[in-house]
Amino acid sequence: MSQFHVFKRAPGSPLLPASAFRFIAHFFANFKWWYLGMMLLESLNAACGILIPYAVSLIIKGVTVLQSGVDWRTALHFPLLLFIAFSCGEVLFGRMAGAIQIRVGPRQRQNVTRLVYHYLQHHSHRYLSNNFAGALAHRISEMAMGVSQVMWAIITEFLPMTIVFSVSVALLMRVNVLLGGFVACWAVFFVSASYWLATRCQPHALNAASARSETTGKIVDAIANFESVRLFARLGFERSYLEHYLRREMAAIRRSLNYAECVRWFQFSAAAVLKVGTLLYALMLWEQGQIGVADFVMAVSLSLLIINEARNLSRRFLEFFEYVGNVANGVHTIVQPHELIDESHARVEQIGNGAIEFHNLDFSYGNGKQLFHGLNVTIPPGQHVGLVGTSGSGKSTFVKLLLRTIEPQGGKICIDGIDISDLTQDALHSQLGLIPQDPTLFHRSLLENIRYGKIDASDEEVEAAARKAHAHDFIAAMPEAYGSMVGERGVKLSGGQRQRIAIARVLLKDAPILILDEATSSLDSITEQTIQDTLQDVMHQKTVIVVAHRLSTIAHMDRILVFSDGEIVEDGSHADLLQREGMYARLWSMQAGGFAEEVSS
Repeated sequence: MSQFHVFKRAPGSPLLPASAFRFIAHFFANFKWWYLGMMLLESLNAACGILIPYAVSLIIKGVTVLQSGVDWRTALHFPLLLFIAFSCGEVLFGRMAGAIQIRVGPRQRQNVTRLVYHYLQHHSHRYLSNNFAGALAHRISEMAMGVSQVMWAIITEFLPMTIVFSVSVALLMRVNVLLGGFVACWAVFFVSASYWLATRCQPHALNAASARSETTGKIVDAIANFESVRLFARLGFERSYLEHYLRREMAAIRRSLNYAECVRWFQFSAAAVLKVGTLLYALMLWEQGQIGVADFVMAVSLSLLIINEARNLSRRFLEFFEYVGNVANGVHTIVQPHELIDESHARVEQIGNGAIEFHNLDFSYGNGKQLFHGLNVTIPPGQHVGLVGTSGSGKSTFVKLLLRTIEPQGGKICIDGIDISDLTQDALHSQLGLIPQDPTLFHRSLLENIRYGKIDASDEEVEAAARKAHAHDFIAAMPEAYGSMVGERGVKLSGGQRQRIAIARVLLKDAPILILDEATSSLDSITEQTIQDTLQDVMHQKTVIVVAHRLSTIAHMDRILVFSDGEIVEDGSHADLLQREGMYARLWSMQAGGFAEEVSS
């Protein structure tokens, strides 16, 4: 059976397994020879380290039988070479494994980040709206780190520990079967108990981590709304509000730390049992003449090495579960079916005239209420259409369906006679220009933000678009002009400045279909009128759809569609609709300052 779950995936998206361990195994396979080489080197490193007491025992045996006058260099030649070889091997193999780790680790993290980000790009607008951008970025980072941390835990911690236990028991078995059996039983019991304790401790650790995250979230939320906190004089209230979550966090952390302390009691007690037990039993065997001084020293040395290797084993298990959990959380969040995907026959085709047709369109948001039922609209190429209606009447949904950020349940939308579902999403979106009401900008330079409309545009073309959008003057006045950074989502700019940059970006794109969603609502009236004049020039020979509450902005449109509860109740020019004295005329008469009354429906 394939390791990849069978669900909807966008063509061209990476094939990522939808379970944590398969996900980790998938990325292990990408560097499997490097990982296998590292496993071999770590095994040799651990074996050399645990065999050093064996070499020491051989030296002690040689020393105890060394006769006076005999050159110790000759008599101890082989044990000394063995000791030196194991000591050098421990260093050499360990550093060779480390060299692989520092080369593979960053590449693996980037590989996971690259592929998961690629997969995320194909998720729908609805998916991205339902998940915080910061949380998704954090998930990607956790997955990338988690895969590497799981591999390092297995290769550099659990594998060497297994080698140490196995070789130690084998060496002690050669000395005395019962002594080796005692250490073997201790190792099995210790590992099993540590694993069990880690599973019991994990929920407490997760609760503590969750409480810390919740407290951090409350602090971030308060800081983000700090202006409101000050203006409402709620500084003291916010400190009291935070105190409640700090107490909850402290309680969760104390439970976790108390349980962790119990685990440490077990580990220290078990270590003491091994040390004392091995020492006393080895002394008894020596007293009975069953082992010599060299074997006695080796047995005690091995027990100390085992204790050193097994120290904090429960904590290592706990961290391992956390790493796997981080990967599992990311996989569960991101490696999900893609909602909107290109059909296998989807093609890239250039839009010619920009004629738009809605054929018997049905759409519901899934809340049991159908918004559109059998909607039919035809917009000839080059026509300028305004969309009007109360909130929830269907204007924005009409635009979203055309942009294909959501899918209809029935019917189809055609541009120049081509069903938009037969076009690739890139082909569709490259030929639609959208100026939203609240545009967002990248935390990049103004030049890069405007050039996003046409990646290969020259600096002169960018400046020309900025001049048309009346953005050049304020850009030139900035310290670094077009090289100025705009801040996260454009926070360094005013709302009107952001809008003008967004308009310049779309002007540079020069798409045959232009959609304006309250595009000038953030501008002052003088700038708005100037840009309206500019847009009139730009809209020439383009199909234009304008969503507006300020009816004066669409009064000059060729045609106005009036929406109400998912239906187009009126269709005509501004003058025609006023003469009908229907819904549009009532909205026009009720507007105050050019805005249509907002009525929830």
